[in-house]
Amino acid sequence: MWPYPRTLAHRGGGTLAPENTLAALRCGLAYGYRAVEFDVMLASDGVPVVVHDPELGRTVAGSGHVNDYTAAQLGAMEAGAWFAPQFAGEGVPTLAAVLAYCKAQRIWMNIEIKPAPGFDVQTGTLVARAARDYFAQEIAAGQLLPLLSSFSIEALQAARQAAPELARGWLVEQIPDDWARTAKELGVVAIHCDHLQLTPELAREVKRGGFGLFCYTVNTPERASELLAWGVDGMCTDRIDLIGAAE
Repeated sequence: MWPYPRTLAHRGGGTLAPENTLAALRCGLAYGYRAVEFDVMLASDGVPVVVHDPELGRTVAGSGHVNDYTAAQLGAMEAGAWFAPQFAGEGVPTLAAVLAYCKAQRIWMNIEIKPAPGFDVQTGTLVARAARDYFAQEIAAGQLLPLLSSFSIEALQAARQAAPELARGWLVEQIPDDWARTAKELGVVAIHCDHLQLTPELAREVKRGGFGLFCYTVNTPERASELLAWGVDGMCTDRIDLIGAAE
């Protein structure tokens, strides 16, 4: 069902740090969050990097696409100064760097596979393999592992083939009518949806189907409490200053 933490820091530190950076992870940890969500796509050299947008310019200074540059080039780009001067010098981290930090700090991860257009299978495969290889000892010991998630059905299928040991969640904006059939075909353990599109009836239906139910992005304690009352298992939030890690 949902053996994972209930409340996750969205993109590492929510609205309190530049998203998808190591600084964001440090910020989330400072607020007591030992569970995070972040996004992964591929650099031009096939190295998984932690960034949300396929194009540069919003959170990473530069132009063009993420997959126009190598992981080393992206790591040298400015990804923190846009947020606040004290974050200047933050680059785009590799997935390996984020996995290492989270493992060292005992932070659980929801790794969103976010492929650039046309790179669904490759991204799903390489991200799943990277996570599987990094947690090989934990897999052997039967310990709690990161959860892979994606809006891309192709990426989820590729991740399943590459690393069947790692559980997956299917991301949707609105839960479709045929959700149960698709979820079973994908072999996912949870449905992740926009909380604004969820109803109590849909929540009960998902839970009756035996799946975990996760919502994004919940930013008030009142809404968090309401969703939990509906049976929602977990959620991510930008407001780690308002919603406690144990909410």
